[in-house]
Amino acid sequence: MKQGQKVRPAGPADASMTLLNEVMKRPLDPSYLEVAARKAAGLDTGPRGVRVAWVLVAAALLGAFITTAVVSLREPKDGVVQARALLVDRITRGRAQVASLRADTATMSQRIAALQSDALASSDPELLASLNQYDVVSGAAAVSGPGVRVTLDDAVGIRQNPDQADPLSRVMATDIQEVVNGLWAAGAEAIAVNGERLTSLSAVRGAGLAIQVDLSPVLPPYSVEAIGDPATLRARFSRTSASTRLEWLGAKYGIVSNVAGVDRLQLAGAGQATLLYAAVHVPRAVGTNAPTATPTVATPSTPAPEGNTP
Repeated sequence: MKQGQKVRPAGPADASMTLLNEVMKRPLDPSYLEVAARKAAGLDTGPRGVRVAWVLVAAALLGAFITTAVVSLREPKDGVVQARALLVDRITRGRAQVASLRADTATMSQRIAALQSDALASSDPELLASLNQYDVVSGAAAVSGPGVRVTLDDAVGIRQNPDQADPLSRVMATDIQEVVNGLWAAGAEAIAVNGERLTSLSAVRGAGLAIQVDLSPVLPPYSVEAIGDPATLRARFSRTSASTRLEWLGAKYGIVSNVAGVDRLQLAGAGQATLLYAAVHVPRAVGTNAPTATPTVATPSTPAPEGNTP
């Protein structure tokens, strides 16, 4: 440095860190500092009670608006209510019509059976006895006698609040299939589910939450009735996997079940059997052992799933 030359004064060491200095030395915004100073001096920025009142009023208005919107959205429209009522009416009338047609079919089946019996009683009583036996085995004829009734019902939670309860607490088609198979294995002679007679071609299947027996919907509580000796059926049924399954369903999901002996059961027939094919009957000659050809019958129905037939 030359003699007499002016020297520039040195600036602060942190001159290049202005932003950091502002953050460290004045962390609060000037507006906050002003409000704090006014409060410290006793000069409040406004009546606190008024502000609180405005907040409460705004919250109440917002809550009322939301409540009104929710109620209006949940309330069904007039068109929806009318459509629902129309559907319910159509379903009710359809069920009544189906019941009437079933009654007519049962009446006609009884008339056909009576005419058949009258025609064969005198000409070939042996063939008539064979046909009657086939009707019982195929499920076409009504049967009665002592037996066992197995009842199943959904858990209490499903019956009280079906939307919130565990859907597995509902009786399913597989549960009824298991009971039916267990009763067949126990030696049942005839079985019906909620009055629907089962045959060798019957099907118990699920359609969503509904259970169908040969395409006819059944509703809980479900009653599975089996013809046979009550003591023998109950003893054998208790040793099947169906009995174990019922106990597990009750302990796990609260499904209600009961097995009880009944002195007399009345099971309706599945309807008049339809001939799929037949052979000409040749009466047996007196004093010979010639075989007698008899027709083969089968109940028309949809083939059952595996494990759902006796």
